[in-house]
Amino acid sequence: MLRIFYGELDTPEYIFNTDVYFNNTYDDEWITDPMSVKMIKDIDGSEVKGARLIDSPYLGGIPTERLSGGVKTLMLMKFDSEHIFNASACGDNCASWILKIAEEKDLTIRLGYLMDFGDDTFEIEIVNLHKIVHTMKELNEAVLDNRLI
Repeated sequence: MLRIFYGELDTPEYIFNTDVYFNNTYDDEWITDPMSVKMIKDIDGSEVKGARLIDSPYLGGIPTERLSGGVKTLMLMKFDSEHIFNASACGDNCASWILKIAEEKDLTIRLGYLMDFGDDTFEIEIVNLHKIVHTMKELNEAVLDNRLI
């Protein structure tokens, strides 16, 4: 299940700067994992050639550290269950991937904006309110009515 904390978060498990954290903690196996390969292709339009080489249509051959902040944050969410990550580093194009990761495991993230999770129904708990929502309308109303952001 996906759990979202909205607003400022002050806990030792929270990682604000996902880009720097990823660059210093990722494992090569994360990059070549089938889901990661698909995320990198979908979000960055890039092709994984190996654990340390990505073929970007814009930049050519790049090291893993040059992946977008969104892809890095998604991989952290998938592979690191010890922390809460700042999903504000992700754009709306990452929303479906966040939901997919949350289907595989319990996932808690922090958001500072209203990410668009699409028109399909989902199950998201708003941690601040201890409330489960199932549509974007319910999510938006709960967050805005309670001034969480």
